[in-house]
Amino acid sequence: MEKKAFKIVSPKKRRHLLPNALTLIGVCLGISSIKFALDGNYGLSVIFLLFAALLDGLDGRIARLIDGTSEFGKELDSLTDFVSFGIAPAFILFFWELKNYGKIGWAITLIFSVCCVLRLARFNLTKIQKEEEWKVNYFEGIPSPAGGILVLMPLIFELSSFNIGYEVKNLTPYLSVLISILLISKIPTFSFKKIAIQRKLTIFLFLGIGITAISLIFYTFETLAILGIIYFLLIPLGAYFYKKNSSSKNFVEDEHEDIL
Repeated sequence: MEKKAFKIVSPKKRRHLLPNALTLIGVCLGISSIKFALDGNYGLSVIFLLFAALLDGLDGRIARLIDGTSEFGKELDSLTDFVSFGIAPAFILFFWELKNYGKIGWAITLIFSVCCVLRLARFNLTKIQKEEEWKVNYFEGIPSPAGGILVLMPLIFELSSFNIGYEVKNLTPYLSVLISILLISKIPTFSFKKIAIQRKLTIFLFLGIGITAISLIFYTFETLAILGIIYFLLIPLGAYFYKKNSSSKNFVEDEHEDIL
């Protein structure tokens, strides 16, 4: 009688291991960022959250690339996002600045976390019809990883060498509420999931990625601050192009119906 080999994971499910492992590493980074904030090491807490955001962007793409997507991975990713970008940034801000506002500071901390979990719940229920595949390039509201980084912008400015002659940390409670609203809003924002780039322009894309990576290594917080400002500027652009694409699609559908 032939003995069956002991296997922790069946061969059919091995392709799910890598993306799920990256997701779990991301949640470890998010929780660790809270620990560093407790220690007063805010620079390292921001860096850990940055790595968590990068892993969050990679795990889904890798899963689709190797056909390793699963319902378990989808749920795990959402739970990880809530911990890393809904809880961790809120606590970092609370330990850094919001605690100085007493009960209002704690209320703002809770509001941000609640808005993040609502945004993730809505994202999980979002279904895009086949005839509306162009909507894959847009999110409803800002995604939780972006919200987790953007809400830390006052802290990032504080850690950078920028000096604009104003205490940016004073904007912390107002920015936190604004980001909370943007999380649950239905404002279309770019998802960058499907970007069509001409082959001859690929070299410039890689050059831009390389320059950004080098800048993050040597000027981490300055680069993050600039990228955050650029993302804020892209929000109205995303809404504009969404409306433009939506109008053009509706126009084509109306013309098609008239012909029929």
